[in-house]
Amino acid sequence: MLLQRLSLCAGLPLVLDQLTCILSVSLARANGNSYAHRGELRQAKRIVVKLGSAVVTRGDECGLALGRLASVVEQVAMLQNQGREMMIVTSGAVAFGKQRLRHEILLSQSVRQALHSGQNQLKDMSVPVLEARACAAAGQSGLMALYEAMFTQYSTCTAQVLVTNLDFHDDQKRQNLNSTLQELLRMNIVPIINTNDAVVPPPEPNSDLQGVNVISIKDNDSLAARLAVEMKADLLIALSDVEGLYDSPPGSDDAKLIDIFYPGDQQSITYGTKSRVGLGGMEAKVKAALWALQGGTSVVIANGTHPKVTGHVITDIVEGKKVGTFFSEVKPAGPTVEQQTEMARNSGRTLAALHPDQRGAIICHLADLLVEKKEEILAANKTDMDLAANAGQLSSALLNRLSLSPAKLNSLAIGLRQIALASQDSVGRVLRRTRVAHNLELEQITVPIGVLLVIFEARPDCLPQVSALAIASGNALLAKGGKEAANTNRVLHELTQEALDIHGVKEAVQLVSTREEVEDLCRLDKMIDLIIPRGSSALVRNIQRAAKSIPVLGHSEGICHIYVDSEAAIDKVIKIVRDSKCDYPAACNAMETLLVHRDILRTTLFDQIIDMLRTERVKIHAGPRFASYLTFSPSEVKSLRTEYGDLECCIEVVDSMQEAIDHIHRYGSSHTDVIVTENEDTAEQFLQQLDSACVFWNASSRFADGYRFGLGAEVGISTARIHARGPVGLEGLLTTKWVLRGDGHTAADFSEHGTLKYLHENLPVTQPQPRQMTAQRED
Repeated sequence: MLLQRLSLCAGLPLVLDQLTCILSVSLARANGNSYAHRGELRQAKRIVVKLGSAVVTRGDECGLALGRLASVVEQVAMLQNQGREMMIVTSGAVAFGKQRLRHEILLSQSVRQALHSGQNQLKDMSVPVLEARACAAAGQSGLMALYEAMFTQYSTCTAQVLVTNLDFHDDQKRQNLNSTLQELLRMNIVPIINTNDAVVPPPEPNSDLQGVNVISIKDNDSLAARLAVEMKADLLIALSDVEGLYDSPPGSDDAKLIDIFYPGDQQSITYGTKSRVGLGGMEAKVKAALWALQGGTSVVIANGTHPKVTGHVITDIVEGKKVGTFFSEVKPAGPTVEQQTEMARNSGRTLAALHPDQRGAIICHLADLLVEKKEEILAANKTDMDLAANAGQLSSALLNRLSLSPAKLNSLAIGLRQIALASQDSVGRVLRRTRVAHNLELEQITVPIGVLLVIFEARPDCLPQVSALAIASGNALLAKGGKEAANTNRVLHELTQEALDIHGVKEAVQLVSTREEVEDLCRLDKMIDLIIPRGSSALVRNIQRAAKSIPVLGHSEGICHIYVDSEAAIDKVIKIVRDSKCDYPAACNAMETLLVHRDILRTTLFDQIIDMLRTERVKIHAGPRFASYLTFSPSEVKSLRTEYGDLECCIEVVDSMQEAIDHIHRYGSSHTDVIVTENEDTAEQFLQQLDSACVFWNASSRFADGYRFGLGAEVGISTARIHARGPVGLEGLLTTKWVLRGDGHTAADFSEHGTLKYLHENLPVTQPQPRQMTAQRED
């Protein structure tokens, strides 16, 4: 069982035989069963939104929470305008009426007391207890008038429908209700439904189930479920003042929100205290949700009162994002991504505690498996290649990335063995050692970052690379690969876990193969310590936007420049420009803009550059200044800040090396920039003044790569200003911690100004020997 004990936010103990009765309900929907996965909620056409009393009312229970209500109306109207059929089941009539009646009673009392006493000084006035049915009668018209006024702002028409239990039990009335609602939806009107609280009898305990196919309408939760099934709705969104269901009492230290709830997972259910308002509580919500689920309607219970998410909670749910608790009848075969992350973290801590030789042995074993199992790997890769070719959605560059070969696998194995060698002096290396006082020594040592999330596109060779780097640095890893390489990634991950298992840390590397969206993964800020995207600039930017609370190591764009100085050598320029642009134009370290000194225009060197680019079929775009020199120029560039990612580039003219630097600072992305010149002084000024992660002199921009830097492999290239920068290998996946070894020392050893009474003495630190690496190409 997934849950040994499930605790929810509000309600009373649920009797198990009633739950069994709920689960036995079998209602067929004309348009099929409920959705199995959150991502399918995007397809929802007919949606019921249930607004609980806590969502609609203020904290004092007198009056409506107008801001929250306005947000709900805006979202519902937006979805309605998208062509969806929206229905609202609302509370709030009692609260609205209570506010109105309190005001009337106080006003009446003040008038009577003023007439009786003949004075303006009023005595303390008490307000009698207001009966709920009277409050509902007084508040219903005002509530509906408010809804109508709000929806009118979005050119959306509404209609009021009041129902009671009898309207569902009587066949004729139920058919009439169904016909009315169908007609309203056909006319693009939003029905707003509420129980007729002015006439309904008080709810009776345990009266929700009156038969196999009947649920009694005693609160708006059961009304919403009954209505959703009756109208064959695709989705029911139940909003209240709780996030959803939890695996332990909410508010406790270990309480975790249940992302997906499967009716058959629990052995027993307990509830906490009841909500501050409303009749239902969480017990009623769960009963109603399970009833609707069995009737073919998907259900999400979520918080509609949180100020940071209220304005988009409904639209987020419809977009399939991880909000609240999603009820599903289909349980996936594997663990959830939250469970995978927890397993990775726990196993990763054991991995970090292994001896360096043990971590190195794991990586070497993985390298051996890549060679031994190459036939199995290549067979899986062929399946992915065939599927991608038949789909016809991948460019030739992406198909090249997706493809594996014996040569690629051999190259991978060599790189992994280099990483294994580098891992010998990575984790636990002492960077600084200081004797602070007698028997008081301070050390700064390297430690793993924690849990890494690496997201990569159609590039399966990335999986063993980043796995080896994570193992070498003692980090746990979540790997999210592109669906194009699903079969290859599965085999590679199985081999990785086989290698990890030799030292009992099999779960330290997890492959996320569920339908998790990238945005949902980026919300796991309490479980993931660093995100590393490897892919297109669009992927990197999307992740950087989504990961609001998790650091992202990556670059948003790869706008790399080559500046050809007036003193450049012809042969070097041709070789460097050709390799930088034409070797692998889709790479992030490929040249996108060629800056040429004004003095080389109309020279043999410039003509040879143009001839070479035309021979290589590179499409040339002219910068504004370059275009001004030409009578018939190529197409003028729309933006000087463009990453083409193909056989295209921009050419622009500058007057000096300093102007080239200014241009790069203005339009570049701080990735990799190159100067080609024979003047050493000019080159040194360029190298010192240019603020990019990689700056080269007389070398191709394609050298910006972990293999070529001798790092064994890279997890990506970072243009960030903190932590690792440029190609990030093993060292970039480590952080540090301070270790202090004392002998009973206390704060009394410090002076009033916070400095020690003793002198610091720097102790020698044994430096590791330089590692010998053999550069390997990334592709």
